[in-house]
Amino acid sequence: MSVLKPKRPRLEVADIFRNYGEAYRSENPLPTSHLKVMGRIEHCRTEALGGHMEKCGDCGFEKNAYNSCRNRHCPKCQILTKERWLDARRAELLPTGYFHLVFTIPHDLNPLILCNKEAALRALFHGVSETLQDFAQNPDWRINGELGIISVLHTWSQTLMDHFHLHCLVPAGALSLDGKRWNPSRKKFLFRATSLAKAFRRCYIGKLRTACEKRELIFPGQTASLAKPAAFASLMKTAEKKKWIVYAKRPFAGPEQVLNYLGRYTHRVAISNERIKSIRDGRVIFSYKDRSRGNKREEMNLDSDEFIRRFLLHVLPDGFMKIRYFGFLANRKKKDKIERIREIIGHKMKVPERAKESLVEIMLRITGKDISLCPKCKKGRLVTVAQIERPAFIWDSS
Repeated sequence: MSVLKPKRPRLEVADIFRNYGEAYRSENPLPTSHLKVMGRIEHCRTEALGGHMEKCGDCGFEKNAYNSCRNRHCPKCQILTKERWLDARRAELLPTGYFHLVFTIPHDLNPLILCNKEAALRALFHGVSETLQDFAQNPDWRINGELGIISVLHTWSQTLMDHFHLHCLVPAGALSLDGKRWNPSRKKFLFRATSLAKAFRRCYIGKLRTACEKRELIFPGQTASLAKPAAFASLMKTAEKKKWIVYAKRPFAGPEQVLNYLGRYTHRVAISNERIKSIRDGRVIFSYKDRSRGNKREEMNLDSDEFIRRFLLHVLPDGFMKIRYFGFLANRKKKDKIERIREIIGHKMKVPERAKESLVEIMLRITGKDISLCPKCKKGRLVTVAQIERPAFIWDSS
C-alpha cells in the first residue's frame, strides 16, 4: 500500500519577514517606504488587517477570512489587480500586430539609480518614449507618425539583484500626425534594435546630465564622490562607452495573443512565493533561472539579511507608477485615438465589454477552484456572518 507524503507547507516572503524582519530592522536603518512594505507583507491576510467570518449555510462550518494588504510589492496580492487591469485593456486592443521591446540600463549606473529612483526611473520612462517617437517620425523608418506605447518597469534580475529594464508593448504601426492615416510598420520588426540602443543611450545619459545640473540628484553614502563634477562626468563617459541593449522579441500575430502575454509582466514582483524552497537557520533558498545556461533552473542559498536587503532594492517610491502609457495610448487621448485608428483600418473588430467579474468568478476562472464552496462539506456556500475589526495601527499600503 502506498503512503501519501505529507504536503509541504507553502513558504512565503511573509514568513521571511516574520522570522527575520525584526532583527533586520533593528540592525539596519530603513526609510519609511521600506518599513511600510515589510509591515504590510508580514501582516497580509492575518488578523492584523481585519477581515470577516464566513459560515457554511449547510453544515455550519465557520472560518475567518482576513484581508489582503494590497501592497504592489506583495507576492500574494497581484492576481486580482492584474486580472482587473487586463480586463480594462481588452477594450483598447487594436486589430494589428504588436511588438515587445526591452530597454536595459547598464549596471554601471545602478548605484546612482538606487539613490535617485524617482528622478532616474522617470527619466527611463521618458527616455524610452522619446526615443521610440523620434524613430517613428523619422522618414527613414517609413511609418511617419505617433506610436502607442505601454511601458512596464522591472528592477530585478532572477537572483534579486538590481537590474533596471523597461518592457514596452507597441502596436505595429503609427497614427499619422494629422490623424488621418494609419501607417503600418514592417511585419518582422519595428526599428533596428542596435540603432534604438544607441539613440536611447544618448537620450538617457542626456537626461541624467540635465538632472544633475538642476540639482535633482543626490549622492549619499557610497555615491558621495559622484557629487564632484569630474567624478559624475567620468561615470557618464563610462556609460557612453558601454554597449547598451535593446532586445526585440518576435512580434505577435494579433491582439488575441497580447493580453495573455502582457499578464506575465505587468504585475510581477521581485520574487514569487513559488520560488522559495527553504527558510531555515537564518538561510533562505530560492530557485532562479540561470540566463547564462539556457534558463536552466538553479537554486541560490542566501543569508536571511541578504535576502531581505535584495528584496528591498526593488521597493518603488510611494506613488511612483510602474506602468505608463505614451503616444496615442496616453490616458488623456487614447479613447478618441483608438476609435479613430479602428475606423481608419476598417476592421470590424468586436470590442469586448468589461467583464465586471467578482472575486469568486475571477478565482474560479484562473484556478478552477470555487472559493465560495465550503471546504468541509463541499456542498454548502460560505456567506459572511460577521466583520473582524482591524487593530488601531498598521502600516498603510503603497
